[in-house]
Amino acid sequence: MSDRAELISVARGNSPADLVLANARVVNTLNGKVERGNVAILGDRVAGVGDYHKARETLDLGGRYVAPGLIDGHTHLESSLLDVGQYARAVVARGTSAVVTDLHEIANVCGLEGMRYVLDCARRLPLDLFLMAPSCVPATHLETSGASITAEDIRRVLRWRNCLGLGEMMNFPGVLAGDPAVLAKIALARGRIIDGHAPGLTGKDLAAYIAAGIQSDHESMTAAEGEEKLRQGMFLMIREGSSEKNLDALLPLVNDSNFSRCLFVVDDRSCADLLRDGDIDAVVRKAITRGLEPVRAIQMATINPARYFGLEGLGAVSPGSFANLVVLDGLEDFRVEMVFYRGRLVAREGQPLFPLPRVKDEKLSHTVRVRPFGQEMLRLAARGESWIIEVVPGQIITRKRREKVTISDGAAVPDPGRDILKLAVVERHHAAGNIGLGLVSGFGLKTGALASSVAHDSHNIVAVGASDTDIAAAVKEVERLQGGLVVAAGGAVRASLPLPVAGLLSDQPLEDVAARLEKLEATARDMGVTLPAPFAALSFLALPVIPELRLTDRGLVDVGRFELIS
Repeated sequence: MSDRAELISVARGNSPADLVLANARVVNTLNGKVERGNVAILGDRVAGVGDYHKARETLDLGGRYVAPGLIDGHTHLESSLLDVGQYARAVVARGTSAVVTDLHEIANVCGLEGMRYVLDCARRLPLDLFLMAPSCVPATHLETSGASITAEDIRRVLRWRNCLGLGEMMNFPGVLAGDPAVLAKIALARGRIIDGHAPGLTGKDLAAYIAAGIQSDHESMTAAEGEEKLRQGMFLMIREGSSEKNLDALLPLVNDSNFSRCLFVVDDRSCADLLRDGDIDAVVRKAITRGLEPVRAIQMATINPARYFGLEGLGAVSPGSFANLVVLDGLEDFRVEMVFYRGRLVAREGQPLFPLPRVKDEKLSHTVRVRPFGQEMLRLAARGESWIIEVVPGQIITRKRREKVTISDGAAVPDPGRDILKLAVVERHHAAGNIGLGLVSGFGLKTGALASSVAHDSHNIVAVGASDTDIAAAVKEVERLQGGLVVAAGGAVRASLPLPVAGLLSDQPLEDVAARLEKLEATARDMGVTLPAPFAALSFLALPVIPELRLTDRGLVDVGRFELIS
């Protein structure tokens, strides 16, 4: 930590800086301009920007650009499938120096203990992890989770270091109905940041949701939806993840009047995408290619989230700010060459330069408990017509439709020729024996099955397949692995990715995890899958707070009516 008196002396030019980044073009996110000058750094802080030459070390940037470290204002790092250190390897080297997360994925499996595990790992890394207390664990009463976080737990978490407020309030039907338990959690966070989750909410229902104290939303899918939320006073999180791609629809909304209330987020991004394309830097880069002025794009990934969340010392290259910086050769292509965290070089040319913590918690290693079941438990009784969950490519919403399905011995069976497959959600926390069954279209799978213990947000085992035999084989392999992703065909496992940490995270290096995920996806494509990220799409089919139709271990959920249907 820089001594304040010494920092003042360096800022006045009386004392030498520890490091001067010379001949820089500094992206000033405070006034939206690019300014030439030298950046003087003392310890973990920027002392000043301008005519600074006294330094113990000088690094001549030769006209390269210096910008603040990137801030991801809403992400679930668990969706990367990476343990915390490997996640940091992936994102820090891409310029991300801070993330805001509610950790509700691991909380749904392991409660506060899972959250503490992540936070303990993160404290040893060159990455600021800011916590939002998870508001919905479980997300609804229509599913079985591994843990429950009560209002009293929220009270405790809000006192934790680096906890900013209340995480996305997914139970918007509970808010609108005035559910006392939901409102109690919101009341605890009064005066703090409260994030929202309101897909498709409009009109008076949206007004009621905002009036409850909720300030942001990351679920807008159309320009009209985003515009209404901005007009009603929300901060608009423009999301571009692995399976949730909203940037093209929402970017045209951004203008001189409202850009300060818009910020980029990824929400969920796979390890393969992080390794191949990047993190929040990939969103900035795409926005620039879509015509957004580069400095404005950088502002939406730095100063805007810093101001929304009240992150003092982040989001700008200015006197007294933390020296979390990225060095770029150019703004148009936005390729990060160097990353500084608190004044220390931590990545160069896409390669991390920091050691990883060795943290292991055996309690998080054995979390998959499935009651033994036979194939007869996968029989879906039906007559003529059935509800079908229709996947929407590039989005996490689904459509519900009802049509005639193929019936055999009084049961609905998959019909790959019509792209109608069986979907199953198997409870895996308490060996309760619950198995939800339904039908889904949109995968294109012709044979075999996919299964995953990553199933937002309760993370039971979700499987899709063209036969009961392969669904059962895939689910049982997930159980044997104590969590993971599996492709099965002909009753045998064809490819797998073990996720032994809470059934959500791998304990292997980034490159190995990404390679195995890509092999899984390639194997799935060979079996007919047409979705670009089938496991990401599969993981959201059990999330009963995203319209229109979902499946949990307790059955088929009509999200609009917020109830189970037959």
